[in-house]
Amino acid sequence: MKIETRKIEQAKEFAEKLMEKMTLTEKVGQLSQFGNSIYGGVESFFEDHYPEGKVGSYLSIHGAQKLNGVQKRLMEETPNHIPALFAYDVIHGFKTTFPTPLTQSFSWDPWYVAKESAKVAAKEAYAAGIRWTFAPMVDISRDPRWGRIMEGYGEDTYLTSEFSAATVEGFQGDEIGAEDTLLACAKHFVTYGACIGGRDYNSVDMSLQTLLDVYVPPFKAAFDAGCFTCMPAFNDFNGVPCTCNKYLLQDVLRKELGFKGVTISDAGAIAELVPHNVCANIKEAVELAFNAGIDIIMAFDPYNDNIPALVEEGKIDIKDVDAAVERVLVLKFLAGIFEKPFVDEKKQECFFSPEHRRVSREVAKRCPVLLKNDNGILPIDENKKILLVGPIGDDPKAILGGWAGPCEPAQTITVLAGLENRFGKENVTFSMGCSIEGSEEDNENIKKAADAVSEADIVVFAVGEHSGMAGEANSRSDISLPGMQEKLIEAVAEASKQKGVPCVAMIFSGRPLTIFSWRDKVDAILFAGQLGTEGGNAIADIISGDYNPSGRLSCSIPCSEGQIPCYYNSLNTGRPALGKWVFESKYRDLQIEPAYAFGYGLSYTTFEYTDLKLSKDKMSQDPDDYISVSVDVKNTGDRAGEEVVQLYIRDMIGSRARPMKELKGFDKIMLAPGEKKTVEFTLKNSDLAFTDWNMNKVTEPGNFTVMISKNAAESVLFASFKVE
Repeated sequence: MKIETRKIEQAKEFAEKLMEKMTLTEKVGQLSQFGNSIYGGVESFFEDHYPEGKVGSYLSIHGAQKLNGVQKRLMEETPNHIPALFAYDVIHGFKTTFPTPLTQSFSWDPWYVAKESAKVAAKEAYAAGIRWTFAPMVDISRDPRWGRIMEGYGEDTYLTSEFSAATVEGFQGDEIGAEDTLLACAKHFVTYGACIGGRDYNSVDMSLQTLLDVYVPPFKAAFDAGCFTCMPAFNDFNGVPCTCNKYLLQDVLRKELGFKGVTISDAGAIAELVPHNVCANIKEAVELAFNAGIDIIMAFDPYNDNIPALVEEGKIDIKDVDAAVERVLVLKFLAGIFEKPFVDEKKQECFFSPEHRRVSREVAKRCPVLLKNDNGILPIDENKKILLVGPIGDDPKAILGGWAGPCEPAQTITVLAGLENRFGKENVTFSMGCSIEGSEEDNENIKKAADAVSEADIVVFAVGEHSGMAGEANSRSDISLPGMQEKLIEAVAEASKQKGVPCVAMIFSGRPLTIFSWRDKVDAILFAGQLGTEGGNAIADIISGDYNPSGRLSCSIPCSEGQIPCYYNSLNTGRPALGKWVFESKYRDLQIEPAYAFGYGLSYTTFEYTDLKLSKDKMSQDPDDYISVSVDVKNTGDRAGEEVVQLYIRDMIGSRARPMKELKGFDKIMLAPGEKKTVEFTLKNSDLAFTDWNMNKVTEPGNFTVMISKNAAESVLFASFKVE
C-alpha cells in the first residue's frame, strides 16, 4: 500500500495552516507522548497540561468510553482543539489473540497468517479507540537467549522482510487511516536483536556492511509497504546510542531509505542517554536526540521542559521543530483523527467474535513445526486414551505468550480444553506433573504423572515457558526447559517405555529451546510456540490429523547455548569443519550444526522434488535482468499436505566473503496425494547485490549456485548460472 501523494500534500497544507496559529509551547506539546500508567502508579491523563496544549499523544489508554472522555476534555481545553493520537502495543492481537510474531513466522505464510492476524487485531484495537500500534518489530535475531526474539520473525533477512510488509499491510489496510485500521510502526531501528550476549538493551558492535545487508532490509520492506512511523532502538550501535545516532537516523533512515514519516523514541530511551554516558543530563539528552532526528518523545515532559529553552539558546533550530511538528500533524491527519476524534462505543462488540476466533484458529494451526515423528506416531487415532502431562496443559497464559495486551485468559482455549473438545473428555486425563519453574511439590507430582501412564494409550507432554519468560527484559542464559520439566519427561517417558506407551512432546515457548538432551526419549516432537486464543483447538486439529502440520523453523534450534549465535547463512571461514584435520573451525565437545536447521519441519506426508530448470545460464549487470527458476514438486504420500519450497543461492566468489547460503524465495503449496505442481521463482540481478568494502551496493560478476531445499541443511537440487 502506497500513501497517495495527493493525500500527503493535502495533509501538509492542513498542517501548515494549523501551525500558523500555534505557539512554540503547543508545537512542542505535539511532540510529547504521555504514558498512561506505563510504569505503574496512579492513572493520570495529565489534564493540567491541556490549557497550554502540552499533550500530543497517549500510550496505553484504551476503551471507547474512557478514551472519548479524555479526548473530549482535551479538545475543549487545548488552545487549538487538536485531538490526541492514542497508541498501544498491539503486537499479536488486541482482545482476540494470535500467535506471537515468532510463532507466526513458523508458518512461512506471511500473506495469510501475518496479514490476517494484523487485520483482525487492527479492527479490535480501532474499536477500543487505538489508532497507532508499535508493531511490527522487524529486528533480526540470531540469539535465542534474547527475550524479544518472540516479538520478531526470526534469523533471516528475506523471510523477515516478507513478514514485515505483510504485517504493515494487515494493520493499515488498503488506505492509511481507513476505518478499522491502525498506523503501523517499524521497530527497533536498528540492530536491537544483535545485542551482545543476548542481554536486552545491551550494546551492538558490527560492521556497516552487515548492518546494511542483514538488519536494514526488513525496515525498507515496511516503508515500501506504506509504514509511516519508525521507532529507534534502545541499544548503542558501535558506541553511539540509536536514539541519538545521526548516521542511522539521518544518513540511513532519511537519506538512503527515503523515509519521510514520523520517528518516536522507545519508552524512556532519551533519558537513558545519560546512563549511556553520552551526555550529562536530560537537557543535553533532549538536544542530542532531537537534533539526531527523534520527532516524538515516549514519554512525558522532557521535550516540553527543554526544547523551548534549547531553541532560545540556539542549540535547536526552530525550523527543525516546525518540520517535526508538521510530520506529526500530517500523521494525525492521515490517521483520520481530525475528522473522527471520537470512538463509536458499539464497535467493541467485535471482540472475540466468532469470525475473529475462526481466524485465530486458522492461523494458529499453520504455525507449529513437527520436528520428529518416529513410526508415524502422529496423528492420534480418535479412540486412544490420552494422558496429557505438563505444566502448560491447562495454562491459558502460557499459550497466549508475552505482549498479549488486554487479552482475556478466560477466553483462551487451553491444550486440555482443545483435546477434550476433539477427543472427548472421557478420553483425556490431565496430570500437571510439575510447575514451570520448579516447586517443592514437583518430585511427588512427577511420580503421580509417571504412575498415571498405566491407564493411557499415548502420552502427550505440554511443556515450555510461561508467558513472562520471554519478551522484553526476559533474556535467559539457560534456554533449556525450566524447572524440573526435563526430569518430568525422563520419568514419564521411562514409565511409558516399560509399558509400551508412545510419547509426544509439545513445546510452548517464546524462543527456541535446547531439547538435544532429551529428544531421543520421546517418539514425536511438535514445536508449538505460543498460539493465542484458539491455541488449544489448533493443537487438537494437528495431533488428530484434521490438519497436516506445515510449519517450518524461522530460526535455528541450537544443541546448546555454546553454539550461540546460531544461524544458517554464516561464512565458510578459511578452515571449515570438513573433518580432514585437527585445525578446523569446530568444537571439540559438540557438533557445529544446530539440532534443527532454519527451514526445517516435517509433514504427515512426503514430497519429491524433480526437474530443476533455469530459464538461462547467464545474467547481465542490468539490475532488472532476471532468471526464472522452476521445479516440480510431488506429494508422494497418502495425505494432502502443504510443502514449503525453499530457494537458496550462493555467490561462489566475492570481493567480500559471501554466506554459504542465502534464502531468496519460498512458496507454500498444497498438494493432494499424488499431485504434482511446478513452482516458479524469479531471481533478479538486484537480489544478488551486497554491500562491498567501499560501502557500495553491488552485484559482482561471477558464478552463482541455485539450491532448491527442504531446509537450510538439506538441499536436494542444484543448478548454476553466471553474472557477466
